[in-house]
Amino acid sequence: MEMLEFKQITLNDLPVIKSFLYNQTYRTCDFTIGGIYMWVSYFKYEYAIYKDTLFIKGVSEDNLSKVAFSLPLGALSLADSLEVLHTYCKYHHLPFLLSAVPEAMLEQIPLPHVSKPLEDWFDYVYDIEDLAELKGKKYSKKRNHVNSFRASYPDYSYERIDESNLSDVLDFYQEFCRLNEKGGAIFNQELSMTCDILKHYFYMGFVGACMRVEGKVVAFTMGEIIEDVLYVHIEKADRNLNGLYEMINMSFSKDMKETYPSLAYINREEDAGDPGLRKAKESYHPVMLLNKYNVLINDYD
Repeated sequence: MEMLEFKQITLNDLPVIKSFLYNQTYRTCDFTIGGIYMWVSYFKYEYAIYKDTLFIKGVSEDNLSKVAFSLPLGALSLADSLEVLHTYCKYHHLPFLLSAVPEAMLEQIPLPHVSKPLEDWFDYVYDIEDLAELKGKKYSKKRNHVNSFRASYPDYSYERIDESNLSDVLDFYQEFCRLNEKGGAIFNQELSMTCDILKHYFYMGFVGACMRVEGKVVAFTMGEIIEDVLYVHIEKADRNLNGLYEMINMSFSKDMKETYPSLAYINREEDAGDPGLRKAKESYHPVMLLNKYNVLINDYD
């Protein structure tokens, strides 16, 4: 009998998966509910639980034609869980490829392997106080944008996402996508899964907020908290309102810092090789870039 029986990840599976994800400290977005569920179709994620250990199967982030696995999480040691995956790969005649392995874990892989950096998929991590306060010369342009927004839209309001405004947030997002349609697989996946997450927002256990101008939702953001990190999975704003992106970023960071004092960092995820996104993320001066690697385990008996 085969040890691992992978199955599709559905909304109903998330509480079980979450119990494993919320007991790790890698700080990369790949080991979050948002990082998995939002991209479950795009990366073809499936999961199996064996000996109280979570195994996730999908495809490589840099090559969607290659089957790949995440580092297992749970009761089994890393060595034992990799042996389980090795047996699975041999049985199914698959190369043994691990994807999005955090750099800190490379030396702990006990098997002969070749590693390759995922250059477009490293995570940008920021000091939460930096983003909440925007202090110092390096943030002067950001502060100027925030001040410009406040002066231009003095009636703005900031709200946590709750039952009273969730439908307004969903309406804003659907209109945002209509006006900013890019097409392509990544855009369509984000559109579909963001709508799905908003519709099941309270079940997901995420934290989020929106902003209004003249009573109308013009921006929203949401993410999840694991240990000392806030992972911002989604942030959308009306591009016609100068300073709005800076304003919701700062407001949400400050709100989360005050509400959850144990938070130290904000992970704003990858740029996926998009030059504009890379420039935007660099402009907030990350304190860490969390590198990830594809790791091909060499054939062995």
